[in-house]
This record gives sequence, C-alpha cells and structure tokens, in this order.
Amino acid sequence: MDMVVRISAPAHLHAGNPDLSGDMGRLYGTVGFAIAKPRLEIEVREAEEDRSNDEDALKFLARLRERYDFPPVEVTVRKYIPKWVGIGFHTTLALSIGRAVSELYNLNLLLEEVALTVRRGLITALGFYALKVGGFIYEGGFPVDKREKVVPPLIFRGDFPGDWLFVVAIPETPRKALAEIRKREDEILGSLKKMPPELADRLSRIVLMKILPAFVERDIKTFGEGLYQFNHLLGEFWSDYQENVYCCDLVNEGIKLMLNEAYCACQTSWGPTFYGLVKGQAQAERLKSLVEDFLRENGDGGEVFVTGVDNRGMVVERG
Repeated sequence: MDMVVRISAPAHLHAGNPDLSGDMGRLYGTVGFAIAKPRLEIEVREAEEDRSNDEDALKFLARLRERYDFPPVEVTVRKYIPKWVGIGFHTTLALSIGRAVSELYNLNLLLEEVALTVRRGLITALGFYALKVGGFIYEGGFPVDKREKVVPPLIFRGDFPGDWLFVVAIPETPRKALAEIRKREDEILGSLKKMPPELADRLSRIVLMKILPAFVERDIKTFGEGLYQFNHLLGEFWSDYQENVYCCDLVNEGIKLMLNEAYCACQTSWGPTFYGLVKGQAQAERLKSLVEDFLRENGDGGEVFVTGVDNRGMVVERG
C-alpha cells in the first residue's frame, strides 16, 4: 500500500508590521492571526516523477531538491486557500509540502529548515507561525543583516477566545489588479522606502501598550481599537504603493462599513481581503450579510465568510 501524507493548514490574516525603519537593528515583525477557514489541504505520495495539479507546488518541490535528496513525489492540492488575496496561499503551500515530504521520507526536518529552503516565511513569519503554533501571533522581525537567512523569532502567541470572530471579505473586482502587484512583491520590498523612526516608535507602542495588554485582559473593544489604529497608520505609510490608505476605493468603503458594526476593520497585507472583528455568531452573521450586500451593489460581488482563529496550526496525518 502506498504511503500518503495528508496536511491541513490554516490561512492567516495580517494586521501589519511595526518596524520598517530598521534603525534599532531589526526590520518588520508581524502581528496577525491563523484562521480556521479557509484551509489548504494537500496529499503527498510516492511517484515515478515529480508531478502536481498545481504549478506552484512544483516550484517549491524544486527548491527542496536544491538542498535535500529524496525520491519523486506527487503533490495533490485538495482544497485551496485563494491565491493572491493576502491570506497566505504560497507560504502555506510551500511549508506544507516541505513538512509532508519530510514526514513521507523520514527526513526529520524542522519547519525552520523547510522555510529557509523554500524561502517562504522569512521576511514576515506570520505564515510560518500560523502553521507551527496557530493562534494570535506577534513575531519579532529579523536582524537587518540577516534578511532571509533566519526565521524571525516568536515574541507572543495566544489562544483566541472562541466567541471572538472575524468577518472576512474578498471582493472580486480588485483581485486581478492586486494579483499583478503581488507578483512584483519581492521587487517592491527590495526597494521599499524607509519608515520614519517616529512612526515605527508609534506602531511598536500601539502593539506593546495597547494590542497585547488588551488581548491578555480579553478587552475586545481596546484590542479592536489598537488593531485598527495600527493597520490604518501602516496603510498611510504604504499609500505610495496602493490607491490610498487601502488598496482601492472599494476596500476603503468596505472598511468604513465594517467600522460601524465591528470592533475593528483592517486590510490584510496588500489586500484586497479585509476583515472585521466581532463578538458572537449573531453579530458576525449580521455583518456578513451587510458586507455581502455592499459588495454586490458596488462591484462584482465576492466571498464573505465568518471564521474563528485556528489555535492549533498545521494538522499532519499519515495513511
């Protein structure tokens, strides 16, 4: 009987990066969340040659082969995280394949070794820790002289309350334009302007003195305020690379709508995905319905769903 390894792994939502200045010796850092859905599901089994139903999977397999010797495999993507919308498809796929190959052939690879080999989860490690530990995550960035040479350290990780829910919207209209920007992400990040140190100071203080304490105290109102302030200030910094504070006018208006009903509203990464934090299923369903109507009336619709945080991370099964 052929051995197969199955992996189920969570998508993630970015809130942002507190330090793009580097004057303290580190860059980026990330605040964000592993989410219960959507999930990536893959199967990896022995094969006569490397093959897959996904071109990106073959690219990441090739990177693994640059460092490790293992027999051919077939990678089948059973369920997808939407690509190019800011919730982590490529990082999740790359790390999941590496973990599956290691499990299939008993390579005993640490997830850190996989990340360094496939070159994902190194600039921002949110996707890495979403898979490794799940939950609410704050990672500490990388030393300025070790870009893509180390996995940023985990500074804080917490289980998210079960009744704190996200309403997540992926509008259809801006997806194509944003996909083109994301394909140039490495180029943009390589020539990114430096953040003024005083802005990095402010962002870091919001994380340390507002977001983290409010989370520990389970103060959803202050937690949401901090997330919105943090994400909005970062949007102002990134405005040279997008239409305004957010990726497009549609998302800008969608966030305004969410702010009327939710404790916060944020754009994840480059967008176009945006999300709001609410408490309880009833409030979540109400906001979901409002956002669905908004997207239908102001564009080509899109996907809107309710999800909790995944407090577990990657699930691995052999069979």
